[in-house]
Amino acid sequence: MPVVEAIILGLIQGLAEFIPVSSSAHLVILPWLLGWSSPLMTSLAFDVALHLGTLVALLAYFASDWLRLASAWWKSIVERRIAGDADRKMAWFIILACIPGATAGLLLESRIERLFHPVGTPILSSSMMAMALILAGLGALLYLADRMASHARAFGAMRWKDAILIGLAQALAIFPGVSRSGATITAGLALGLEREAAARFSFLLSAPIIAGAGAKGLLELAGAVRSGALASSELPLVGIGFLVAAVSGFFCIKFLLDFLKKHSTRAFAFYRFALAALILTVALVRA
Repeated sequence: MPVVEAIILGLIQGLAEFIPVSSSAHLVILPWLLGWSSPLMTSLAFDVALHLGTLVALLAYFASDWLRLASAWWKSIVERRIAGDADRKMAWFIILACIPGATAGLLLESRIERLFHPVGTPILSSSMMAMALILAGLGALLYLADRMASHARAFGAMRWKDAILIGLAQALAIFPGVSRSGATITAGLALGLEREAAARFSFLLSAPIIAGAGAKGLLELAGAVRSGALASSELPLVGIGFLVAAVSGFFCIKFLLDFLKKHSTRAFAFYRFALAALILTVALVRA
């Protein structure tokens, strides 16, 4: 039932985009496990809708932060001064940290997607095994970073070096199974940030990258609509995926920020290990 599939995938996108378990991996894994074959669910249109949904969630949840940071950034340009203002520094930290991820996305993302998530063709068991190893590997790094880090530095204590290193970690998210939030939260924890601070910067950092990818996707989607590749009957399903991703993403952001004030990220690492084991088992059986 395409409506049910659209709702489930929208829910998965909204949750897994922010929880460090990899939304891109889950959007590949679930149809593969359940044998879903609807072309729309692996189409550009649906993928763009899901990511725009999570972008709306980010913009809505952090609306006051974005307005304050945008104003601070503009003042830093006009006054040619950054030092002494925490919001001006944070605005430039986000811009600086976006550069590695944006570069990797432009140069490599389409090739990686064709390797792991080919449109309209069955996913190879070997690709799923590779994704499982990536899931487990990042899970191990997340576990170690959480266990060994000091968790002593607040959000406002970030430095230029932190922004660059977290940005480099975000670039690894082009590989399904890494997770944008997983990579950036892991890097933030390894640098000694408090768990909630690492997650907050991760979420703020993801918005420009998702917006850029969404804009690129919308241009490609417009061409598909003009060519008739996307049927008008499929538009409601695209809208359902967008809406579910936006609503679930908003509440997931709130949940995770509150959760990390009192709990560790180790549960998510263990989930990654369990999911990787499941994928490897199914892939070996189907091979």
